[in-house]
Amino acid sequence: MATLTVSKEEEKRLKGMGFLSNKGTDNFSARVITVNGKVTAAQQRCLAEAAEKFGNGILTFTTRQTVEVQGIPYENIDAFQEYLAKEGLETGGTGPLIRPIVSCKGTTCQYGLLDSFALSEEIHKRFYKGYRAYKLPHKFKIAVGGCPNNCVKPNLNDLGIIGQRIPTYDASLCKGCKKCSVAEACPNGAPKLVDGVMQIDKDICKNCGRCVGHCRFDSITDGEYGFKIYIGGRWGKQISHGKALHKVFTSKEEALDVIEKAILLFRDQGKPGERFACTIDRLGFDNVEKQLLSNELLERKEEILSK
Repeated sequence: MATLTVSKEEEKRLKGMGFLSNKGTDNFSARVITVNGKVTAAQQRCLAEAAEKFGNGILTFTTRQTVEVQGIPYENIDAFQEYLAKEGLETGGTGPLIRPIVSCKGTTCQYGLLDSFALSEEIHKRFYKGYRAYKLPHKFKIAVGGCPNNCVKPNLNDLGIIGQRIPTYDASLCKGCKKCSVAEACPNGAPKLVDGVMQIDKDICKNCGRCVGHCRFDSITDGEYGFKIYIGGRWGKQISHGKALHKVFTSKEEALDVIEKAILLFRDQGKPGERFACTIDRLGFDNVEKQLLSNELLERKEEILSK
């Protein structure tokens, strides 16, 4: 086994830059940031060339939709970063900060209820980039899911967004069909005939929008798009299922403000070393939700960030 020459202090510094030590060697895996998993063809070529020039030629992909280039010797780190920069790529994604935003392909998916690429890119710019200077009690993961299919597990992130389409139902147009086409279209069994009229069970309905346009008598011809927000999820050795805020947000600006308020709350009231799920458990979900639905945290933003 090769003799290690990189000090622990230097390893820690490099980890903060996105370079993770390959155990037993002086080589590192460079964590390269993508914006919600998207890279251009030119960036892809740059990554492949960099892996061959400065690493061992292997690329791996993380659960946060970043790319890791393996086997980079310590002395190649600066040259590797310079090579990536020509295509606008950078390393990072570690530490007690907002982590790279993950997103499903809801923009192009047939089930997508929101432009997940555009939304996650906006979150990336406003929070991953905009909050780089502000340390949090622990890492903070954000995921954007285009629909209730939950492909990127938004409810297992510190904060997750799930696209919604709330059906607009006009019960006066329901004919009480014995074979209800709305019920057939629903994957969750939310529509039920009650006294000859179809009703949608709100406790079962996931707002997936699959029912829209399926009634033969036009009782559901449209639906309102929105954002469902989960807080306090995490995976790993300790798993917490995030809990949804009781409000479905129909304004993107309001949903983005809730994300910012959650980050500010975590920085302000979280204890060092605890995940957001633990902060919520300690403070109480109802207390946290009340703060996220008010404007006090945004009004205190300058004070909180100056700590």
